[in-house]
Amino acid sequence: MTYLNSERPTQVQLARNLVRQIKRGHAWVYADALRGVPSVEPGSPARLLDNRGGKEIARGYLDPDSPLVLRLCTVQPGEALDDRWLLRRLASAIDLRRTLFPDPDQTNAYRLINGEGDGLPGLVCDLYARAAVLVTDGAGPAGFYHIPQIAAWLAGQFDLETVIHRFRLPDRSGAEVIIGEPAVEPISFRENGLNFTADLIAGQKTGFFLDQRDNRHFLQPFSAGAQVLNAFGYTGAFSVYAGQAGAGHVITLDSAAPALGLADRHWAINDLDPGKHETVNADAFDYLEQASRQKDTWDLVILDPPSFASSEANVPAAVNAYTKLVRLGTAVTSPGGLLAAASCSSHITRQMFLEVIEQAISDARRQATVLTVRGQPPDHPAPLVMPELQYLKFVLIKLD
Repeated sequence: MTYLNSERPTQVQLARNLVRQIKRGHAWVYADALRGVPSVEPGSPARLLDNRGGKEIARGYLDPDSPLVLRLCTVQPGEALDDRWLLRRLASAIDLRRTLFPDPDQTNAYRLINGEGDGLPGLVCDLYARAAVLVTDGAGPAGFYHIPQIAAWLAGQFDLETVIHRFRLPDRSGAEVIIGEPAVEPISFRENGLNFTADLIAGQKTGFFLDQRDNRHFLQPFSAGAQVLNAFGYTGAFSVYAGQAGAGHVITLDSAAPALGLADRHWAINDLDPGKHETVNADAFDYLEQASRQKDTWDLVILDPPSFASSEANVPAAVNAYTKLVRLGTAVTSPGGLLAAASCSSHITRQMFLEVIEQAISDARRQATVLTVRGQPPDHPAPLVMPELQYLKFVLIKLD
């Protein structure tokens, strides 16, 4: 059994001096940084040479039809990309998670492998109790990693019943069951002692927004006794945390009716008072506009939208959308209330997002105090030199 593409590495060379950046841990090389891109199959191993003397500086794998043509796996001189390398990286990732989540009765769903942050570029794995979802983002990772073999190894380590592969290729994307049978019902799991479910085949991301776990928990003390509006609430995770903390009333707002059905289910399976939860099937922008006109307000408003910037070209439109959303959220936050605004757009930097919030609050003619600026949890690590992978921004502000 082999876990990786073990072909003889293809040699590629830098066109300019990026050696320092690569040695510091940046794992991406774009096509315009190379002296030619070889015609090889996606996922083919590669040796990267510097732009001067032709000295090897790193090893990785190629995706010749992608702008991100080379993902780097090691900068250790002569280190082979073989099964031993992979198993060392997997063991390191598992050790970190066992430190972070020692009690499965409290939390048994988390990101087990976070690509470049765990030294396994292009490979993601989320664990949900006795199920796992492996993700390959593009033809390169799909060709480099032997997913069925990796799935079998992980199943042995964690006694998994189900492993699913979600993939995105140039011509198609989708999901396939590698181990087990397709689930008839969403998978059940626990997070910080609360009960949730996830559709691992059709759900957003890998079925649940695991990256907001710590931020959901952080908001609990502010939720006690509060009137809470959870916009873009999806399956109601922020709502359940607020309800468990003793919120007076919680509205889960989303445009997807099936997600709201799961939000009601999650409220119920945590034995929360059904009279304190309401789901609203509506566009968040339209709902907030109408609530503002009606002068409706909430003590805690949570804005956790999907990404508005899928590429650099979308950034101006995304900035406008975030500005409008935060302005509307500000308008329906009660005096002395709290507004939590999040962005998962990697192309929107933390500083940009803070500037958006400042402008939006100014447009709403209010003043605010920043209570915290947070990001993704430690099971979503990222290389220090790759801020683009530190994608999640979460800002909690107190309004006048």
